[in-house]
Amino acid sequence: MKALEGIKVLDFTHVQSGPTCTQLLGWFGADVIKVERPGVGDATRNQLVDVPGADSLYFTMLNHNKRSIELNPKNEKGKAVLTRLVEECDVLVENFAPGALDRMGFSWERIQEINPRIIMASIKGFGPGKYQDCKVYENVAQCAGGSASTTGFRDGPPLVTGAQVGDSGTGLHLCLGIVTALFQREKTGRGQKVTTAMQDSVLNLARVKLRDQQRLEKGPLTEYSQFGEGIPFGDATPRAGNDSGGGQPGRILKCKGWEQDPNAYTYFIIQAAIWDKVCDVIGEQDWKTKEGYANPPERLDKLNEIFTRIENWTMTKTKFEVMDICNPHDIPVGPILSMKEISEDESLFATGTLVKVDHPVRGDYISVGCPIKFSDSSVEVKRSPLLGEHTLEILSDVLGFNGEELKNIIASGAVGNVN
Repeated sequence: MKALEGIKVLDFTHVQSGPTCTQLLGWFGADVIKVERPGVGDATRNQLVDVPGADSLYFTMLNHNKRSIELNPKNEKGKAVLTRLVEECDVLVENFAPGALDRMGFSWERIQEINPRIIMASIKGFGPGKYQDCKVYENVAQCAGGSASTTGFRDGPPLVTGAQVGDSGTGLHLCLGIVTALFQREKTGRGQKVTTAMQDSVLNLARVKLRDQQRLEKGPLTEYSQFGEGIPFGDATPRAGNDSGGGQPGRILKCKGWEQDPNAYTYFIIQAAIWDKVCDVIGEQDWKTKEGYANPPERLDKLNEIFTRIENWTMTKTKFEVMDICNPHDIPVGPILSMKEISEDESLFATGTLVKVDHPVRGDYISVGCPIKFSDSSVEVKRSPLLGEHTLEILSDVLGFNGEELKNIIASGAVGNVN
């Protein structure tokens, strides 16, 4: 049995934040019914297309384990179908612009009337306030949530991260909210509204920087490199380059081959507990007892010197040799892995973190699999649906339309071209 088997999800999401959430629910075993505009579908089907005539990887990698129905809710018959879907489903997920569902005639109050047990889950850019009606995309969320202002180097501009903390991060938060609301429904019998703002989700992921903002009011941030360099702090959490955010000094350092390979680097952390071992590995045994080096607080103004010495050692080793040497000593290091290296890592395929998926139009492709592993609920990654592929199946099997009623719905144009 799958964890969410028997749960029906009405998926009114598009692009990335919402589809991330509903794909997770599908991986957990829910029946996810993706509603798409007739003849058009999710906008990402045709964004960054690499195989002519096939859905893009942008779409396929965010819409596994779903069924697709084409539906125009502005059409009278389409509105009747949508009403039936709301009646039948346990969860409705949407990431429309504010007010879009209301304009369709499906406000939260109306949805509750149709199905008091339904969970209505929404993603917005901002929570209530002066920006609540603003349109938000990934990088806007990173900037508004505090991630960009604290990412990059002190003498450079703010930077966004390649990790999709705005879109996919918000989808993960919303998925947790939905599962929690379903759990509460088991006790109360009532549905509820669940909302996640992208700004809020990014801020939750950037909480250590909010921590540092409050620490800064009490004095300098001693674990930041600029403290050791004697550079005064301003009134806001600064960009810290590749300094560790956990209070243990860390840096990204060059490894053998860095001149040709842009990813020949390792992350190296010098925890107090393994300082003696670090000194042994790099051949600076006298630093174990030398004044100004032996104790962690005394080392803070010498981090540039210390990491330069460590880097002189790492540049004589490949990033994987650094791992092999340091791990037996419990020295925390990690290779900077390229997406090419990750996509060729057989251990990630063995655990289902990466999967190979067969698509009827584009052929085989690699995708991210479910990052959450269960001991008693299997996860099978199924290909994304073609546009409207399951329209007839959903109308008849899920909603119970048949005979003349089904013919009339199809003839009305509310559900696209049904084959």
